Amino acid sequence: MPANLTPAYKTAESTYKKARDPKERLELLREMLRLIPKHKGTDHLQADIKSKIKELTDALTGPKKGGSKGGPPTSFRPEGAGQIALLGPPNTGKSTLHAHLTGSHSETGPYPFTTQYPQPGMMPHLDIAFQLIDLPPISDQRPIPWIGNTLQSADGCLLVVDLGHPECVEEVVTVLDVLTGRKVVLTERWPSSGGTIGDPDDPFTLYLPTLLVATKADRSSDADAELDVFEELTGCRYPYLAISIAQDLGIDAIGSTLFERLEVVRVYTKAPGKPPDKGRPYTLRRGNTVEQLAELVHRDFAAGLRFARVWGEASFDGQHVGRDHELVDGDVIELHM
Repeated sequence: MPANLTPAYKTAESTYKKARDPKERLELLREMLRLIPKHKGTDHLQADIKSKIKELTDALTGPKKGGSKGGPPTSFRPEGAGQIALLGPPNTGKSTLHAHLTGSHSETGPYPFTTQYPQPGMMPHLDIAFQLIDLPPISDQRPIPWIGNTLQSADGCLLVVDLGHPECVEEVVTVLDVLTGRKVVLTERWPSSGGTIGDPDDPFTLYLPTLLVATKADRSSDADAELDVFEELTGCRYPYLAISIAQDLGIDAIGSTLFERLEVVRVYTKAPGKPPDKGRPYTLRRGNTVEQLAELVHRDFAAGLRFARVWGEASFDGQHVGRDHELVDGDVIELHM
């Protein structure tokens, strides 16, 4: 039976796909459930929406005193230039990498499953920062019921592996299978590759752009050969970085790669007659406009925006532009209300 979804429902679903704040996503799910036509053709979709509402409600509620649930939160509001999840099998150096990049106090150890709950941290790059979420190792031995919901707000992930480990391929296949069971697909596609990421007709399967990070590269005699074997046996063709924390090899490339792959655009604002604030840029994506910047500055600015002036490589100094003007990295913008 056809679903015959209404325009109002489709609008709510489209907004949900773009939303990244967990609370906003929960409200949109409730709106979708309210608007969806109630008949047998939508039974499966209604069940999916109800399941997502329950998962997200549990994640946002957090620990309950005296109850069976406990522990830190499992959903995080995105911060910085992008939210990146650290995923991988046990004992690949994932938490050590997170601590090195963010200065966090992620617990590390030479034994599996040291990380029990998500650990957020900020990784500086240029004059911005990426939010890195260290997650428990993924295996079929210890299910993580909330993992799919936690990843919904991520812009991408680092799949941290040890290519020299004899069971690397089997462990990564397990990671992919576990995530697929939670409706999360790790994809080699990033915004910089062009086109749409994911299935526009499937609102609940997350297609997460993935960067393969091979740790302990200093111990490898032929990292390229190991990568070739890995790709041949898994069929994965993710963008790839080889790093070594011990030798400080390839670490700086992580930030620059994320900056490029996510198409980050830094924009600096200024008040009329004053110098620009070069200390704290706003971060957008390639193709974003003056109107989207105004919404970031203040939710009411977009409605009252008359025009803007822009200084940058793609414009002449002080050029008057409208709300549809696309911004480029390094632009200085003066908003006029």
